[in-house]
This record gives sequence, C-alpha cells and structure tokens, in this order.
Amino acid sequence: METARWFCASNQAGGSRMGTAYSAQVLEHFQHPRNAGELSAATAQVEVSNPACGDVLHLAVLVEAGRVAEARFKTRGCVASIACSSWLTEWMRGKTVAELSVLTPVMVAEGLDGLAPASVHAADLACDALRALLAQM
Repeated sequence: METARWFCASNQAGGSRMGTAYSAQVLEHFQHPRNAGELSAATAQVEVSNPACGDVLHLAVLVEAGRVAEARFKTRGCVASIACSSWLTEWMRGKTVAELSVLTPVMVAEGLDGLAPASVHAADLACDALRALLAQM
C-alpha cells in the first residue's frame, strides 16, 4: 500500500527532539498511520488546507447502512497533522453521521493524549475536514 505521508522538512528533525515535543500516541499515529491511502468507492471525499501552516488533508469515507464503514486519509503536513488524520479515521469508523458531528479539536487532542499549543492547528484541520465531509453527505 502506498504511504500517504508527505513529509515537510521539519518532520525529519532528530528523534530526540521529536520525542520531547509529542505524546507517545501522537508519535505512534505518525510512525504507524492507520487508514492511510485512497478510498476508490468513497461516498464522499474532501481536501482541506490550513492556510496558516500549509498542511493539506484529503479525507474520504464510505458510508454503509448509515454508518462509516471505511475512512481513509492522505496528509501533507507536520507530525501532528498526520497523527490527527490517522486518529480521526479510527474514531470515525462505525459512527453515524449524527455521531460524527460532535467532534471538536479538544476531543482530537485528548484522543492523542494531548497536543502542544503549536500543534493545535492539526486538530483544527482534522475537524475542518470532517465538517466539509459532512456538508457533502
């Protein structure tokens, strides 16, 4: 399967520096992203970006019987954006459209055991993508 991580130069900093800035959950989702890639039979898909940092998230979902059966992402951005995207697709699985609408950036950050203040934009990007996706459904 194609790796859906597109790295910016800051992602390739030394491991010790990364380890102090991110929770273990953030690093786990970054190093081993879940649901990365394309979803050819998507019910809906969107691409959103954060103009402040330049991160881009492509999110696709397959809905069956009113619930999310599959969710996939491709992200070009920082460690936190890739981790938030990965976490988002796991969180979405099995939920109804109504259940998806309650997600907040705080919930994303809590799901990843916290984000540094400089990384909150990544949780915002994940929620922006989900809102855009919901608008298509």
